[in-house]
This record gives sequence, structure tokens and C-alpha cells, in this order.
Amino acid sequence: MGLRLSQIATRTGDSGTTGLGDNTRVSKNSLRVHAMGDVDELNSHIGVLLCEAMPEPVCTLLVEIQHQLFNLGGELSIPGFELLKPEAVLALDEALEEYNETLPRLQEFILPAGTRAASQAHVCRTVARRAERAVVALGNEEALKDTPRQYLNRLSDLMFVLSRVLNRYRTDGSVGDDVYWKSERMARQSG
Repeated sequence: MGLRLSQIATRTGDSGTTGLGDNTRVSKNSLRVHAMGDVDELNSHIGVLLCEAMPEPVCTLLVEIQHQLFNLGGELSIPGFELLKPEAVLALDEALEEYNETLPRLQEFILPAGTRAASQAHVCRTVARRAERAVVALGNEEALKDTPRQYLNRLSDLMFVLSRVLNRYRTDGSVGDDVYWKSERMARQSG
């Protein structure tokens, strides 16, 4: 990697443009750069989440997701190129099914809260949704494959499920729970 990134401060972006992987230059405010930035931010938030205590299989899954997000960022940086494969979406589908089966059915909306790990997973979920919106906006202007959009959509769902898993995880052997929204309407209906 040192050979590829031997010079970090190139000053080529001082004019407000950035280079893509195909050597073209675009505005730093372009839809493509917004999408790349949101995916990069999501990957960074997952890195923060990985600093928290969690079950080893969740950690392994999140590291794989970081690699796939790097593939997605690479794909976005080279118009017309494909790095993120449909199998990556299938892997998220399988993880969603596996982890969702371990959780009780939701009877009410939950707040993005609980443990630090669960709360950080919710941050990842919301950033994934923003990245998805950025990819959709780019896809409305330029031809894109379906996989990037599908991956981000599925990943935000998975991050919601993982937030619930992480709210239940305790290193002391106790079991936690979600933080439920105290809806006025629901309170009236049950009271």
C-alpha cells in the first residue's frame, strides 16, 4: 500500500476537484463524490462500532462488511466498473435471517439507544440510509448497477437487527433489551 499512497498531500484537489479511479476529475460536490464520501463515512462508523465489546461472529461479520464497503467505494470511484458482487447482498440476507431469528418480535418502535455498541449500530444504520440515498441520486443521473443500492439497503436493515442483538449482549452474562418508544397513542390504547 505504501507504494500506492506514497504522497498523501498532492494539492491537486485545491481547485475543488478530485480524481476518480479512471483518472477523470470531477467536482468534489458531484453526486458521485457524495456517494463515495457517505460510503467512506459508513465504513468509518463501523470501525468505531468494532471498538465495542460484541460477540465474535458479529465482529467477523462487520469486518467483512468493511471490506465489501471498500469494494463499493472502489466501484463508485470508477464509473462503469464492478467490484461489489451480488453475492455480497446474499451474504447480508443470510446474516439478516440468522440474527433476526434470535430476537423477539417487536411490539413497539424502539429508540436508537441502549448500549454504546447498539447506539453506534444505529448510527451506522442511519449513515447507510444516507449512503443509499446518495447512490440512488447518482443512479438517477448515471448508469449504475443494482448491487450497490441493494447492498446499502440490506446493510441498513442488518444494522437495525444488529443493534437489537448488541442491546442484548452483556459480558457479565445478563441479558439486556431494546429501549422502547413511549408512544402517547399506544399508552392510551393500552390504558
